[in-house]
Amino acid sequence: MSTHSPDSSQVSRNASQQKGAAPKGAPQKPSWQRGRWMLLLIALICGAPIAISYFTYYVIKPKGGSTSYGTLIEPQRTIPSALMVTGDDGREVPLDSLKGHWLMISVDGSACGETCAQKLYFMRQVRATQGAERERVVTVWLRTDDAAVPAVVKTAYPDTRMLRADSAAVAAWLPATDKTNDTDHIYLVDPNGNLMMRFPEQPDPSKIKQDVTKLLKWSRIG
Repeated sequence: MSTHSPDSSQVSRNASQQKGAAPKGAPQKPSWQRGRWMLLLIALICGAPIAISYFTYYVIKPKGGSTSYGTLIEPQRTIPSALMVTGDDGREVPLDSLKGHWLMISVDGSACGETCAQKLYFMRQVRATQGAERERVVTVWLRTDDAAVPAVVKTAYPDTRMLRADSAAVAAWLPATDKTNDTDHIYLVDPNGNLMMRFPEQPDPSKIKQDVTKLLKWSRIG
C-alpha cells in the first residue's frame, strides 16, 4: 500500500487558509484610500457652517417672512485697501486692519448731534444683546473731520472705535440711496472685509438685532 506526501505548494495553501488569509482574487481596500476619504469628510464638516451662511445670504436671498431687515449690498464691496483711518493716538492705519470681526459702522462729523448719538446708542445696544457672541462684533464710528469729540459721547461709548477718515473716500465706499447720505445709515461688514448690509434711515434697533443674531448664528467666521 503506497502513500502520497502532499507537495510543498499544497502545504503552503493549507497553512494560509488556516491563518484566515483572504482567498485569492478577493478585493483589498488600501488603508491609505480609507484615510483619504476620512480627511475629506472632516474637511467638509468643518467648512459646512461657513458655506451655509454665505449660501443663505448671498445666493438664496430669502424672501417673504424670512427677508432681512437690512438691504443686502450687491455686488459685494470689500474695504478699500487705500482707506486709512486715524485713532486718538494719531496713528494712521488701514481700515481693513479691523478685519476678523463683524463691524457695525456709522459715519458722522465729530460734533455728533442727536442723530449721530442715536446711531451710536443703537449699535451699542445691538452688540450688547448678543450675549456671549458680542465679542465677535466691533462698533466703529468713522469721523469725517478733525474736530474734538464731546466728552459725554466718549464717556457713553468707550467700546466704540472712534476713527477719523476722509469723508470722500468713505462716501465712495459706503452706498446710500437716492434720498439719503452715508451719514443716515448703519452699515454691517463681515469678518472678511465685505460690506454686506445697509440698515435704513431711522432704523428699528430690534430688527437690526434680529439680522445680526441670525448672521452670528449661521456663520462661524469672526
